[in-house]
Amino acid sequence: MNTIEQTERLQTLSPAKRALLMKSLQKNAIQSQETQTIPRREKQSGIPLSFAQQRLWLIDRLESGTVAYNVPFAVRLKGPLNQAAFQRSINEVIKRHEALRTTFMLEGDQPIQIIAPSASLTVSVLDLKQVPADKKEAEIQRLAVAEARTRFDLSKGPLLRTTLLELDHDEHVALFTMHHVVSDGWSDAVLIEEMIRFYEADLTSQPAALPELPIQYADFALWQRERLKGPVLDELLSYWKQQLAGAPPLLNLPTDNPRPPVQTHPGALESRIFPERISEGLRSLSRQEGVTPFVTVLAAFKTLLYKYANQTDLVVGTPVANRTRLETEGLIGCFLNTLALRTDLSGNPTFRQLLRQVQAVTLGAHEHQDLPFELVIETLTTERNISYAPFFQVLFLYQNKPLENLKQRDLLLTPIDIHSGTAKFDLALAVVEGTNGQLTASLEYNTDLFKAETITRMLEHFETLLTAIVSDPEKHLHDLNLLGEAEQEQILFKWNSTQTEFAQT
Repeated sequence: MNTIEQTERLQTLSPAKRALLMKSLQKNAIQSQETQTIPRREKQSGIPLSFAQQRLWLIDRLESGTVAYNVPFAVRLKGPLNQAAFQRSINEVIKRHEALRTTFMLEGDQPIQIIAPSASLTVSVLDLKQVPADKKEAEIQRLAVAEARTRFDLSKGPLLRTTLLELDHDEHVALFTMHHVVSDGWSDAVLIEEMIRFYEADLTSQPAALPELPIQYADFALWQRERLKGPVLDELLSYWKQQLAGAPPLLNLPTDNPRPPVQTHPGALESRIFPERISEGLRSLSRQEGVTPFVTVLAAFKTLLYKYANQTDLVVGTPVANRTRLETEGLIGCFLNTLALRTDLSGNPTFRQLLRQVQAVTLGAHEHQDLPFELVIETLTTERNISYAPFFQVLFLYQNKPLENLKQRDLLLTPIDIHSGTAKFDLALAVVEGTNGQLTASLEYNTDLFKAETITRMLEHFETLLTAIVSDPEKHLHDLNLLGEAEQEQILFKWNSTQTEFAQT
């Protein structure tokens, strides 16, 4: 049916049938686009930024000197290391991925990507062999944090730095830092895996067994810009407008310090390992209810926030890899998207009822994850408050596949936890399921807002809450307790002391 025939047919239908047909045509148009592969670009200059890149570029311009969007990670290498081959392998990865040869500049009033035909990285080497054994780990952390907090100039490349720390003749630590504008957490794993392949190929004088990349990140950026128009954009925006209409702009958590007039990013991290009974109880509850552990722990975290903020309308963000296309899986680049998950906790539901709602919201959000959060902000935000992040100030992440050790010939690679001392949000909870099944909760917090003891107490309350949920998920939210026995006794003792003093007066 051509366009004229479609128009004529629409005019003969009732308004209700016309709306149904329009929705069907829109869905068909979207599905048609989904079956198309991402094409390689034809133009090599004036390439626009992806939506995520544009927001990160703008933040870098507005917050000059910020290092909140540096992406640091570190790997311990045990075994004999050929440093020259190590450096060559990294440069082979840079040669393979245009994103690592990309810088950014203004063309007129619009930022564009500048892709260098070649680029070379020099690995800095620091000798720590003379540092006393009992001080080496502290020195590694100090150097890692210093590296992670060193600013990038987005107009100069490469936007990747690598430092090699020599601990012994057969032990090193490699520090990597990329800017988020050209990378994400998935990209870290791609870089390490390909670096190992190139390293082994270098040692054996054989070509690396890596398939040709079907596209480059700039191809994705152009495709994304072209795709998010018309019916695809309308359908995605319609969903998010409905989900976030009237959402509270701020989660009113009690803070130790007043919120600064302009959002800041100094941060720290507190962690807590939950007992095995809690970890197993949460998995068992998830199986019984037919939901993922992500949904169960998120519902519990929202219950904690509800009790802390005394607020029933809660929006929490969660990151997604957003690599829904096969062509993007092997690329280094900024694909990560963030979903705003809104939940209504009014009416004092049971935890089981809350699970159903959180599951439905999570599934709907993932089905509409292709809309960059940058566009959600741009479209739905009429007025920005620069003292806090738009839509949500708390992030949640559940990881059931932590980074594992990698073996390459005589070289063992082990990931090292590094915290850069920054925080993009007020709070960010990462719950990781270890190889032994035990859950570890790490709560990153803005140190301008919260004290360390407040965060420690919050994690203790979360453990108490999880214990109550596992024991009886039929309990209503009001009846789920945050206080452990010791804290309850302490409060009761203080109350009794106050009553006695009052009676004596």
